[in-house]
Amino acid sequence: MSPVHGDPPSRPTRRALLAVGAGAALLAGCSRGGAPGAPAAATASATGSSTAPAAGSITPGVMTLFKDPAYNFNGLLALGGSGAGSAEVGEVLTAVNAINGAGLTAQSYVKTFRSLGDQLMAAPPGAPADGQTKRFRALRAAQYYGQALFFVLGSDDPSSEEQLYKAGRAAWDAFCDLCEPPPVKAKVPYGTTPLPVWFFRPDTSATPRPTVILTNGSDGQNVDMWTYGVPAALERGWNALVYDGPGQGQLLFVDRVVFTPTWERVVTPLVNWLTARSDVDPAKIALTGLSMAGDLAPRAAAFETRIAALVAMPGCVEPWLGFPPEIRKILTPDKQQTNDIWNKEVVPELPPDAADVMKKRFEPFSIPAMLEARQGKLFTDFYTPANRIKALSITDVVGRIKAPTLVLDYEGEQFYPGQPRRMYDALTSPKDYLKLTAAQGAQLHCSPMAPQLHCEVVFDWLDKTLGP
Repeated sequence: MSPVHGDPPSRPTRRALLAVGAGAALLAGCSRGGAPGAPAAATASATGSSTAPAAGSITPGVMTLFKDPAYNFNGLLALGGSGAGSAEVGEVLTAVNAINGAGLTAQSYVKTFRSLGDQLMAAPPGAPADGQTKRFRALRAAQYYGQALFFVLGSDDPSSEEQLYKAGRAAWDAFCDLCEPPPVKAKVPYGTTPLPVWFFRPDTSATPRPTVILTNGSDGQNVDMWTYGVPAALERGWNALVYDGPGQGQLLFVDRVVFTPTWERVVTPLVNWLTARSDVDPAKIALTGLSMAGDLAPRAAAFETRIAALVAMPGCVEPWLGFPPEIRKILTPDKQQTNDIWNKEVVPELPPDAADVMKKRFEPFSIPAMLEARQGKLFTDFYTPANRIKALSITDVVGRIKAPTLVLDYEGEQFYPGQPRRMYDALTSPKDYLKLTAAQGAQLHCSPMAPQLHCEVVFDWLDKTLGP
């Protein structure tokens, strides 16, 4: 291996990394559930090329809550949850006004949404709250804590990350306990750290029902799985399983377990647990994957043959390509060389906001990076988590999938442009491809403004594929 200074054409210069766009691309591409990529205004072709206006612009046709596209995308996700009861339009817009009035920063965002979560978990004004009021206030609180959690590493108190996660988890559990019927809570064996699961059912009868396993992305919370599937499943007579896998929720923030590329080892224990239940039809178990789980769920389905139907939302075959090329160029085959480039050339000139993005994006792949971020520090080992992200590539296993598969794509997909079509083309199983559009108000990664439409598309396809 040649030393860094001996191979200048293959390594990024500070000018290429910073002036040309790594910092700007990172800032524009930070949002829940995805990886940093092109600005939110990017439009992509089926081949993966993209055309992006300058960083900081907003996609035409999208409601502008914040001028910064990263915060805007997150705000749209909160607003979109209103249809499922996981947000309130007035609450979100009032929070938006307060944040903009104070000046948009990570600190103002975190403080405002955390305070809103605290307010909802307290007693409401007026008469004592009944069970339904407490239930949906807790659900909305979980959403708002999740909003704060996403940006907390860039706030004045990054050390509060685990505490903030636990506040959101407590709100989620309070909501679940008040559901009728409440979901079955369990711990499914997985290595030395069991997976927490919440099994939602339309009723408590032992009637065997079709069941959907809802898989979250790289930094979503349980409340997002409610928005993107649980009510839609229950209303159609389906069971729905929500869970935290490695790199997600409790396993990341509390148990300190990072993502694994072998997601079938996560899903197979879940399928084992489900098939042991009398209220699950073992021939009708579907698997969905939202955001980066559009890579994880297909990986699992390539090896777990009991999955009867698969939905990738969106299809993703190489999560590493979700990072700007200026960032990807830092990684070389040599660990010392890579970390020298990162620490000596990139970090000293990385804008603070871009550094905060990198802290957030790398923490699910590196516990040292997470712990350093909680101390307000940027990680020094770029090589290890970057290789863990690269290892999530599923290009060599997509052809193994046997289950009927729906691949979703989104107009203006800003994180994995072109990858849904790549997945669709590589599939050899029965398959469908559908792009949700701006004309439907369903553009951008995971259709943040249209989760109800999103669920309609997914469950219509599942009903058609698996039958009544």
